[in-house]
Amino acid sequence: MKKQTILIVEDEAHIAEILIAYCQNAGYLVEHHCSGKEVVGFVEDNSIDLMLLDLMLPDIDGLEICKKIRSFSELPIIMITAKGEEIDKLLGLEFGADDYICKPFSPREVMARVKTVLRRAGNNNEIDATQVIKHSGFEMKINAFEVTFKGQFLDLTPREFLIVRLFLENSGRVFSREEILVYAYSDTFDISDRNIDTHIKNIRKKINKIAPEVDPISSVYGIGYKFNKLS
Repeated sequence: MKKQTILIVEDEAHIAEILIAYCQNAGYLVEHHCSGKEVVGFVEDNSIDLMLLDLMLPDIDGLEICKKIRSFSELPIIMITAKGEEIDKLLGLEFGADDYICKPFSPREVMARVKTVLRRAGNNNEIDATQVIKHSGFEMKINAFEVTFKGQFLDLTPREFLIVRLFLENSGRVFSREEILVYAYSDTFDISDRNIDTHIKNIRKKINKIAPEVDPISSVYGIGYKFNKLS
């Protein structure tokens, strides 16, 4: 399988070194630019799967780079910023960023977000083509925001819907609470990963109202949760 390439645009050397090391350890190829002046041209001429883009660069604003790239490419972009004001966060997303993270950050959190954004980008074509996910008695209509189990409607909250979608698309894979949190709360970051335990509990209850004998979501001690294929 071809390795995915991540472009890191970060002028602070120690931060860039950490990001490069974590990306390489996760199996990605890495390109690094310490300034923004050649980034747009580089993206035009090279195959990149995701960009980690610092907002405050010495020569050109990260938002301006994001805006220019969005004029010709849907490249997934995660903004990295030291600014914490809500207006800056919203502005970053309005300019076409797929996600953002504020300094100081945990490198593990950055990698969880990278994997989530890449997964979304990889699933877009399949989901757009079918609009429906069917698995083990579940039927999920993405655009209609509806999911049924054994033909009966599951009344899920928006967060629960996203969590069930993540499981249905990745049956058998173990997800940490942090990974589930990043996927379900991409628009909100001051949330404890223990919120995921509550969501899982509620999802199980709703499924058990339809089929009391069924437990499709398994707890994996010390790691998180996985979705089991049902007979």
